[in-house]
Amino acid sequence: MPIVRFIHREEGPFEVEVPTGTTLLQAAQKAHAPEGSACGGVCACSTCHVIIRKGFQLLSEIEDEENDILDKAFDVEPNSRLGCQASIVRDGQLEVEITRESYETWYNEHPRERHARDERLKQARLAGKP
Repeated sequence: MPIVRFIHREEGPFEVEVPTGTTLLQAAQKAHAPEGSACGGVCACSTCHVIIRKGFQLLSEIEDEENDILDKAFDVEPNSRLGCQASIVRDGQLEVEITRESYETWYNEHPRERHARDERLKQARLAGKP
């Protein structure tokens, strides 16, 4: 079974094993990784934008609709994909970077987690940590 490791510089890694056919957004949800999905995963926004750092060849081919929506995303790279559209079609290991846009959307969609994060950051500042 494929293994997906989600990374973000402000949060620890999230790793999950999923069956082939799973989208990256579904894998993120299973791993409780902070990947946004303002449209609910129907390819109507770019908030599930991620960057594939390892295992790009394990994913389904990008289609025109996904390319059109990626044009709306911030900081798109050659290995960018929409989590709701990129299905894992082969076994192997993937490393997926959650973009700032996706991360912030997730926290806006989950106020309880956002408040907990804000409190952690506040406590870190008070303790003199960057």
